[in-house]
Amino acid sequence: MNDLPLSDALVLLGRWLKASGYGFTTVTPLTHERVNARRARNARGDTQSAGNLRDIFGWSRPFAADLLPAEVFGWLRGADLLEAAAQNAGLWRSKVRFSTVDENLYAHSAYPTLEADAVFFGPDTYRFVGLIQAELASRPLAAGARILDIGCGAGPGGIAAALTAKAGARELVLADINPRALGFARANAALAGLNDVVFQQSDLYASLAGRFDLIVANPPYLVDAGERTYRHGGGLLGSALSLRIVREGLPRLAPGGRLVLYTGAPIVDGIDPFRDAVGALLQQAGAAFSYRELDPDVFGEELDTPAYANVERIAAAALVAEPGRRPAP
Repeated sequence: MNDLPLSDALVLLGRWLKASGYGFTTVTPLTHERVNARRARNARGDTQSAGNLRDIFGWSRPFAADLLPAEVFGWLRGADLLEAAAQNAGLWRSKVRFSTVDENLYAHSAYPTLEADAVFFGPDTYRFVGLIQAELASRPLAAGARILDIGCGAGPGGIAAALTAKAGARELVLADINPRALGFARANAALAGLNDVVFQQSDLYASLAGRFDLIVANPPYLVDAGERTYRHGGGLLGSALSLRIVREGLPRLAPGGRLVLYTGAPIVDGIDPFRDAVGALLQQAGAAFSYRELDPDVFGEELDTPAYANVERIAAAALVAEPGRRPAP
């Protein structure tokens, strides 16, 4: 039975880690696996145990209880953020990781993210945050803006938007279908110093009211055999959820509002089916939009799975859409 709410524990941990000088950049799962495997090959004695905070809260390595202050270990245990290390008797694993973006710490699920309700964070997150920051630096929000991060996960997109907008943001709404994600997002907003934030469990826009001046989204865009919430994007080679976000999001934008989407685009014989589908949708709606690839090749390992048998690459793509303006040619 937990005796410390998840968000409270994460805030305590995050503040303590920041005061301790902690910092960590989260890599792809394959890179994470390689680095940990290399450590195991090169180490002597106990090949897996952690030796510092980055090992515990970044690399998700088993650790001895006395490596942490008793109070910090108690926060983890009290919020059910600890588990016994499966192959290392007497050692523990943290169920949470902390990643650094700019000067902020974000809590998210530990490696490997196998649980159906895992809260993912990785290189896509950094590109997503960079996309939002660049977009708002180019065209700042007007004062009193209402911001929505739909499918927020740990909340970095919406939090970055609110921090970039500063006084321009009247309200930030972080929404996700996964209640565990909202627990992480709540803590991360507090760690970033944001107070006026609304947290809403919702299947996309279903439980949300009103219109927004900025909608940001970094939805799952892969075909996942286990259909994990954070990873599975549905049909159209994983693009179905991204299309829903655009289609259902356009009517939820206030006049002059923008939708900023970071997603994956499977390329088949040199053609981007998502670009074609979303472009047709936006032109029919009379919306202006820009679309570009941010990275031509991500998650290449997925090409070995049956779902991607005819896909030559998966690109990371950025879409910015604005209703009520002349559409792009």
